[in-house]
Amino acid sequence: MKLLYPLSLLALFMSGTALAGTLSGTVLTGDGTPVAGAMVTVWNEARNRKETVYSDADGRYMLVTSFSGKLQLRARTPYFKDIVQPLELDADASHRVDFSVEKIASVAELSNTLTASAHAAMLPFPDQATREAFISQCSFCHQQGNAMTRIPRGEEQWAQTIDRMEGYLATLTYREEKNIAKMLAEGFSGKPVAAIQSHDFTQELARARVEEWHAATPMSFLHDAIVLSDDRLMGIDEGRDEVYILDRKSGQIDKYEMPVTDEVKGGNFRGMQLPIGIFTGKHGPHSGVQISDGRIFFTGALSSNLLMFNPATKEWKLYPIPQGFLWRKGLYSHTIRADKDDNVWFTVLVSNTVMKFDTKSGEFTEVETPHNGVLRWITDTFIGVVLKISAWFPEKNYHLWLSHHKWLNGGRDVFNWPYGIDINPVDGGVWYSKLLANKIGHIDPVTLEVTEFDVPHKGPRRLRFDSAGNLWIPSFDEGYLMRFDTKSKSFESIPLPLLAPNEYELPYALNVDKRGDVWIAANNTDRVMRYIPGEKRFIAYPMPNRVIWFRDFEFTQDGRVCTSNSNLPAYAHEDGLPAFVCIQPNVADSTSLQPAHQHSAVMAARRE
Repeated sequence: MKLLYPLSLLALFMSGTALAGTLSGTVLTGDGTPVAGAMVTVWNEARNRKETVYSDADGRYMLVTSFSGKLQLRARTPYFKDIVQPLELDADASHRVDFSVEKIASVAELSNTLTASAHAAMLPFPDQATREAFISQCSFCHQQGNAMTRIPRGEEQWAQTIDRMEGYLATLTYREEKNIAKMLAEGFSGKPVAAIQSHDFTQELARARVEEWHAATPMSFLHDAIVLSDDRLMGIDEGRDEVYILDRKSGQIDKYEMPVTDEVKGGNFRGMQLPIGIFTGKHGPHSGVQISDGRIFFTGALSSNLLMFNPATKEWKLYPIPQGFLWRKGLYSHTIRADKDDNVWFTVLVSNTVMKFDTKSGEFTEVETPHNGVLRWITDTFIGVVLKISAWFPEKNYHLWLSHHKWLNGGRDVFNWPYGIDINPVDGGVWYSKLLANKIGHIDPVTLEVTEFDVPHKGPRRLRFDSAGNLWIPSFDEGYLMRFDTKSKSFESIPLPLLAPNEYELPYALNVDKRGDVWIAANNTDRVMRYIPGEKRFIAYPMPNRVIWFRDFEFTQDGRVCTSNSNLPAYAHEDGLPAFVCIQPNVADSTSLQPAHQHSAVMAARRE
């Protein structure tokens, strides 16, 4: 661990910072025991940026920062009280701050610091079917168990809340809706929760750094963030038809609004009761990708448009997705990726299709994917008609009366939902996940032939390839990491580590870095997990902001793992705003890392 401080200084020097202040010290318990893995966070003077490091096995930390002026320094570690220290720092000065943390004695205060996973685990699920429906359909927009979601409500109030959630694509049967409303009324009673969670420390954690930049508004929905060719970050606000571009060096954020059209607010989904006050736009930009000439293409989930933005000219252009029989094409275009020829491929969730767009000719090619049964065929064929009729009555949720997932008691099993998509770097094959059909599929990019495979664990979301052509898939519903060998057509299943045996994890998305390490969004526990395949082990990176929800990861040229915090609503985040987030691992070669190490004394102190 003696290399920790020189590595931090070298990383800062290489980032191009001219003047840097240095904060250092220790984090100890009251009896002098070092706290390993404590998060030490500094806010800038404007309180819109944060930088965080983790203490080492001896409780030492060093934070080299470009911030200066009147700052705020915080030490945070589970089961102990936060300590916040105001200080003034010159641009090139050094300052020592030692922290002595005090255990939380109050059960209520401790309960409020626990992750959402601890609170959700206490819900009285009446049966396994209700549990599966709750995880699958009530947990994909935001955490269930943060302070805002666990406010005590009566059963009728919860039923109204669930009805609103069904206005944004939650698909429950009447029985599931009733069971979940009753369960939430009983489970979120306002009583504090006591949980014994295990926060293991690894030496790699002490070499990591997390940076955050607040962006947008409390009512924004910064769904995805992508890394542009010049290493700036772009955040995509699905609710407000805006994008934000962050220059990480200067901290400047520029906003660009999408073109106004004759579309109605909510687009094709205006009959649904979309999140009130947040979905005020018409296009609903969901996912984005930049191609080699610099243009950026976005899926317009609500308006059935593909949108293009040219950062050089600030020009916008819309490409309407062709509509077909019974108004069923282009309904909720979702995740988008580019192939080596600069064609963009994207999933169309509600229409059960994958689209290819030739960015040179402007032509769309539709690839219909298998229906997987009669009930799903009915959905794929007539869902457009249902949405068209319900659109005559804006925000009334009449689609719930018309859809057979309700009146035929089909629930989520009558939908396919093509979701994540990626391109195999080895052979150019296009692969997608089907979230509700629990399948992955392959599209031959030349013949457009489709082949699908069942996955061993439910809820495959945003999948990604590694450089060798292995496909990595998160199982959102069951908390697994899956690896699919595209040559042997075989799966490997790896359970995600939990903070406690009775809890569950919600891996929404992942990506694979150049070392082959898999970075996974562990959204139920405010963590990012890093899996090293060659060593078959995980490294957990606790996030310094409570209530995180990461929906994708991308990598910068200077080695950061970047994303955006997009819990819906954003004002439920601890800081009350969306944020760009980048993790700097500070490790050049994962094969040289030391084995995982747990600091037993502090782990025992936390659990007492």
